[in-house]
Amino acid sequence: MADLDGLTTAIEAGDRTAAARVTQQAIDAGRNPQSILDAMTAAMNNVGGRFQRNEIFVPEMLIAARAMKEATALLEPLLVAADIRPEATAVIGTVKGDLHDIGKNLVGMMWKGANIEVIDLGTNVPPERYVEAARTHDARIIGISALLTTTMTGMGDVVRAVRDAGMGDVRIIVGGAPVTAEFAREIGADGYAPDAGRPWRSPRRPWPGEHDLRPHPGAHPPCPARHADGELLGDGRDDPGTNDSRGG
Repeated sequence: MADLDGLTTAIEAGDRTAAARVTQQAIDAGRNPQSILDAMTAAMNNVGGRFQRNEIFVPEMLIAARAMKEATALLEPLLVAADIRPEATAVIGTVKGDLHDIGKNLVGMMWKGANIEVIDLGTNVPPERYVEAARTHDARIIGISALLTTTMTGMGDVVRAVRDAGMGDVRIIVGGAPVTAEFAREIGADGYAPDAGRPWRSPRRPWPGEHDLRPHPGAHPPCPARHADGELLGDGRDDPGTNDSRGG
């Protein structure tokens, strides 16, 4: 019988060949698709935890997410056949005027690995496209990425557009190199993820380490978080304010 612990290990290591092989073995052995998916999700939870502890960095997270993607592609037909549906649908994009996408892409891959359907709008996304996509796909999460100080203010335009459209039940999460929890609170976002190790754990409640900015009776406002690691979670090196001109 296929070793699902081995699947978890392969994804954590970013071994795409091993991850695909063990997944196919599990499928051939008739393992429950949900148990295979759970093994994959456990791997990404472990990767996220290691990232938060600074044991690994963005490149390692990317290769793990890619291994997860290949394994998931094999499993998807079984999930559909078993009527195992995504836990939620999320819309993600980089704000208008910003063409950076490394962090956004990483988060999208990790959301998919957590059994969340991801509608990726790409870069340079105007507010109305977020609204249209969230409505069309009945999304419960909107992730907004920005890497530049000159574009981050556009996040507020997205928040206002979503609220003006009467979509108050959609959770809006923001992140990026210049973004802080205080800024997220000022523009009316529901949450702020300070790094790439956090924004996929659960679409129904704040992720561990995410700053939940929604008001709660008797609760004190959250303290501003540490600086993000980049985009909706990249490395922050492309902002002109960092005096580093390398592209992303």
